[in-house]
Amino acid sequence: MSKKTLFLILLGVLASPSIVFAQLTYGYSQNYSYLDILDTFMGNLWILFTAIAVICFAIAGITFLTANGDPEKLKLARSAFIWGIVGVVIGIIAGSIISIVGSFAVPPPPAVIITVP
Repeated sequence: MSKKTLFLILLGVLASPSIVFAQLTYGYSQNYSYLDILDTFMGNLWILFTAIAVICFAIAGITFLTANGDPEKLKLARSAFIWGIVGVVIGIIAGSIISIVGSFAVPPPPAVIITVP
């Protein structure tokens, strides 16, 4: 199994609870829009992204501490730290783009119920 396939399977497994919780948050009997589900999904995805970023920075820090002056290990740790910062910046930009686009999206108007006396 290739690394790409394994990554996609892992991503699907990690994202599926977020999708389920998005459905459970709003229930089946209430009216909810796709924006509500997307908002819940993105909130859960943001928590996952933050956890992964903290773990990556912790691993880079441990690599720095255990390098013992070895130039190759220091180069590897420095590279991991820099790419971690790049990943966080890209994640923040992606979240901002989604928020900006979401602010322009207009949810459908509520259903109007007309009662006849």
